[in-house]
Amino acid sequence: MDLSKVRNIGISAHIDSGKTTLSERILFYTGRIHKIEEVKGGGDGATMDHMELEQERGITITSAATSVSWGGPHADHIKTPHHINLIDTPGHVDFTIEVERSLRVLDGAVLVLCAVGGVQSQSLTVDRQMRRYNVPRLAFINKMDRTGADAHKVVAMMREKLNTDAVLVQLPIGAGETFSGVIDLVTMKKLTFTGDQGETVEYSDIPADMLDEAKEYRAAMLESMSMYNDEMMELLLSEEEVSEELIHKVIKDAVQNQGFTPVFVGSAFKNKGVQPLLDGVARYLPSPLEREISARKVDDETQKMALKPDPNEPFVGMAFKIVEDPYGQLTFMRIYQGSIKKGEMYINQRTGRKDRFSRIVRMHSDDREEIDEAGAGDIVAIMGIDCASGETYANERDFCTLESMFVPEPVIKVSVNPASRADSDKMGKALQRFRKEDPTFQVYNDEETNETIICGMGELHLDIYIERMRREYKIDIEAGAPKVSYREAPGKAVPFDYKHKKQTGGSGQFAHMKGEMTPIDPEGEELFVFEEHIVGGRIPKQFIPPIEKGMRDSLNKGPLAEYPVVGVKIDLNDGSYHEVDSSERAFYIAAQGCFREILRSSNPMLLEPIMKCELECPEEYQGDVVGDVIRRRGLVGSTDVRDNVSYIIAEVPLAETFGYATDLRSMTKGQGTFTMELLAYRKVPNNVQDEIVAARAKKELAGAK
Repeated sequence: MDLSKVRNIGISAHIDSGKTTLSERILFYTGRIHKIEEVKGGGDGATMDHMELEQERGITITSAATSVSWGGPHADHIKTPHHINLIDTPGHVDFTIEVERSLRVLDGAVLVLCAVGGVQSQSLTVDRQMRRYNVPRLAFINKMDRTGADAHKVVAMMREKLNTDAVLVQLPIGAGETFSGVIDLVTMKKLTFTGDQGETVEYSDIPADMLDEAKEYRAAMLESMSMYNDEMMELLLSEEEVSEELIHKVIKDAVQNQGFTPVFVGSAFKNKGVQPLLDGVARYLPSPLEREISARKVDDETQKMALKPDPNEPFVGMAFKIVEDPYGQLTFMRIYQGSIKKGEMYINQRTGRKDRFSRIVRMHSDDREEIDEAGAGDIVAIMGIDCASGETYANERDFCTLESMFVPEPVIKVSVNPASRADSDKMGKALQRFRKEDPTFQVYNDEETNETIICGMGELHLDIYIERMRREYKIDIEAGAPKVSYREAPGKAVPFDYKHKKQTGGSGQFAHMKGEMTPIDPEGEELFVFEEHIVGGRIPKQFIPPIEKGMRDSLNKGPLAEYPVVGVKIDLNDGSYHEVDSSERAFYIAAQGCFREILRSSNPMLLEPIMKCELECPEEYQGDVVGDVIRRRGLVGSTDVRDNVSYIIAEVPLAETFGYATDLRSMTKGQGTFTMELLAYRKVPNNVQDEIVAARAKKELAGAK
């Protein structure tokens, strides 16, 4: 396979921007499917939404992978066929890990934006994720057929909110009901899409009434692009014509190196504008050869080794997604270097275990095609190996490891209770599977109540898993009310001088430590910082790690209501020891006692997750919705009315949002929608904190009886 003609891309966006509809059109125009299915509740649903729940709810829950070919007979302008591995990712913030792990292994992305909604909350999250993994992207303004569509306004929002150099490379002809095609500002041609499914692209001259506008936008596009290329700058200054070849070259270089975002427009649902976007993917997004990927050496993590997308180099691949399947585990893998062959053994770099890759498949949504080998730059699935998400595979042991993906902490929890012993066993299997598949889904046992607690990113996230247990495992399950994952943090700096002395027959225990505990920002990268400034051997070096471990192990339960502790910095600067009675164990026990004592005296406070909510409702209900947000202890950040639709951005405590979807629907006669994502952890008001602490004490008392 010619790697220069391979593209590994993802389609990402805010919920309901039309990603899956766009994916469906891409499959149709590339000849992968021969009938277009729509995203809708019930029915067959879109090809990429293959789960029953996805088709019922009309949302994407898991990212689906497929591979298509674009160019040659399908496309007039891309002469050589390009092999595109495509991943359609969910838009709902509760399934953000699916986007995270997909972008971790992709070379490029298409950011889809709604022509009416523009840059929405999840668009900002996706933008952050793309930047985290340095993924170059194109933008596609979808839904140009909707009333109120405005491509120019969306580009202005991208420049302002995403801080990206977004430039239209196409001009829409009309908007809303009058949207009929696009003007390509590179070739200065009018493009219309004809045939039953818009499969024929017709090129013609620009209508006279749009020529001046097209020239104006082309000049603006070239001026923006000239900032990335001196040759183009000189041609523009001397007022010479810029060739198409140079424009394509500059766009490609700027996209891949500088953060330039070319913006395409269209309506996937109305079959307009998809083929030029595919041309853009082939022309401007990088092949595996054009991406720099490095791994860390196992014996020295500070040393980086560059990976070459060469099938003849030693194999290195990353398992980025795990799916349990009726026939065993399915492991999605991106091959960065070397190649794999069916039946060969490869080594998991974390566990050191050898695994035989007995079946290699190329995925098309939930269908699979068996292949005998795959090489660098490919995304395939391996059947039957046992590994976790984010693990690296290579030919030899201790070769290298690839940096894993970012995994956000869960913010909500629910107790789940099976109806019978038989259901309990099945639930254990289901939870084990879900935990393996989804790193943001956590499970633990509450020792006091003996309940199983599941934790996740939001109500919908946990709802989906509970529903999957009922359907896929036929478990009769009862779910408790959702609970918030609070945090505890110190309220002020406290010095400490703590002695631990215990004398029994024989040698006793002695440990003494002095220093200070100070609060740090609980939103920072570090939730616990330990520093020691011991001089003159006041505490021997071998006792310092047990002190740190003792304190770290005490972070699980705080003094207020036994929630995890965050935002603590310990500065250990003095102490003493006993020649006979001091030991690592003595200092470990002392550190735990010391931590509990100083935290109690630091005016500890509860922190709660605050959600950033984006609400949409008809203008006449804005007053009711804003009033309701304020009643829920929310802060309204901004309100904006466009085309009789009110857009409200607010910050609301997670504890006040349970069941909000139902309340909002009844308030707005079924027309209100909202999305939310975690913004920050903030101090709980004193009266609410007192209620939470009292409820916890009551629960403990009931447990003791």
